[in-house]
Amino acid sequence: QATQEELKASYRRLCMLYHPDKHRDPELKTQAERLFNLVHQAYEVLSDPQTRAIYDIYGRRGLEMEGWEVVERKRTAAEIREEFERLQREREERRLQQRTNPKGTISVGIDATDLFDRYDEEYEDVPGSSFPQIEINKMHISQSIEAPLTATDTAILSGNLSTQNGNGGGSINLALRRVTSAKGWGELEFGAGDLQGPLFGLKIFRNLTPRCFITTNCALQFSSRGVRPGLTTVLARNLDKNTMGYLQWRWGIQSAMNTSIVRDTKTSHFTVALQLGIPHSFMMVSYQHKFQDEDQTRVKGSLKAGFFGTIVEYGAERKISRHSVLGATVSVGVPQGVSLKIKLNRASQTYFFPVHLTDQLLPSAVFYATVGPLVVYFAMHRLVIKPYLRAQKERELEKQRESTASDILQKKQEAEAAVRLMQESVRRIIEAEEARMGLIVVNAWYGKFVNDNSRKNEKVKVIDVTVPLQCLVKDSKLILTEASKAGLPGFYDPCVGEEKSLKVLYQFRGVLHQVMSADNEALRIPKQSHRIDADG
Repeated sequence: QATQEELKASYRRLCMLYHPDKHRDPELKTQAERLFNLVHQAYEVLSDPQTRAIYDIYGRRGLEMEGWEVVERKRTAAEIREEFERLQREREERRLQQRTNPKGTISVGIDATDLFDRYDEEYEDVPGSSFPQIEINKMHISQSIEAPLTATDTAILSGNLSTQNGNGGGSINLALRRVTSAKGWGELEFGAGDLQGPLFGLKIFRNLTPRCFITTNCALQFSSRGVRPGLTTVLARNLDKNTMGYLQWRWGIQSAMNTSIVRDTKTSHFTVALQLGIPHSFMMVSYQHKFQDEDQTRVKGSLKAGFFGTIVEYGAERKISRHSVLGATVSVGVPQGVSLKIKLNRASQTYFFPVHLTDQLLPSAVFYATVGPLVVYFAMHRLVIKPYLRAQKERELEKQRESTASDILQKKQEAEAAVRLMQESVRRIIEAEEARMGLIVVNAWYGKFVNDNSRKNEKVKVIDVTVPLQCLVKDSKLILTEASKAGLPGFYDPCVGEEKSLKVLYQFRGVLHQVMSADNEALRIPKQSHRIDADG
């Protein structure tokens, strides 16, 4: 975001620093010529609005691009072609993923009631009865894909298979959706299954106002008992920036009226709902707290009471990798008993494992359902997940280091040459700053620092940047913008792909100051807050 005047001022300062005529030593003169040419090339790019825009978007590769594709230059034509084909395959896979939008769910119900509800007197003479019987009593698999036909038409194909206690069935559905305008769309649905007859449905969505919309879904289900019609209408309105209100009316086999309020903010999600219907009427309140940590941890709880009984649920979910979220919920109800529900979301696929522990309210079942998953998670996280993610990160870093090794070596040589060329200018700057009791950089280091005891086995990777940082001091001030400091004159990246910081010990008006700044963090010194207390 530098202005043209700022670019010109920086260009003139660097030209004076690296001008070959200012250095008599043949080796320094050669290094100065190379850096002087690099500064001139950079100014040519940044002083032209068009080339500057290309560089801002694509970096140096963009300046070498042909046509609309940007492919990193390789050493041979075969490597260039291989890189181009790889990028093309990745683009096609992303496009296919975006176009088909596959979604799937696999649910496996587990009956573990024999762990807590055993009848020992009935089974004491049966061979093998000493071991609890845990069995899978139900399964459900569903999958759907979308196929855009035109800019406004989309076909959606979905299917599911279910089985419970030895009986099962499945169905397949095809829906055709058309976006009629910016305010709404319509959808026709056709389905068939082995347990139920053909299904015909129509769904309409319409924005009534910028803050209110309505959805209507009507269906005709054909079976051996005749035609069963159904109608569902939902009216929703934005009550404020983070709150939605819903009114739902459902008519058919399970007629009901439902109203709910949902408030979703950056740190919480709150829902309250009331339903009056046949056969179930209930009231439900749920709350979810979102922690602002790297793993996106969420803790939730809910209370649901109605004609069917009362259910209390509590649980948590956490991100365990880039595309995976693991969650567990304990359900305690009357007369439902105690259940543990484990859910894993992996990209657009969901794996759900409801485990029914007991039909009674047993404190032991609640305890093991709560503590068991926590112990297993922390053990797995420490022994499996964390080492796997660490190894994966190391592999990615090693691959990145190998691909950029020659580039980093060149940057290192340029930085070392720049430091040698800065010596005379730095000497003059220090003399001027000492005369006015100004800003003198005593020591400065850039790279990876290890201050956390949990990371004490990691290697510190830093370089001394005292000279180049002092060279940037002007009128007893040092100002660095929000950008990686690896691009500063005399700097290079000592640890590719890892978090870096800049640590500066400086003197201002005869008093020592110290500051630690993140790589992309803006820095302005001197500051009173950096001062080192004499008694400290």
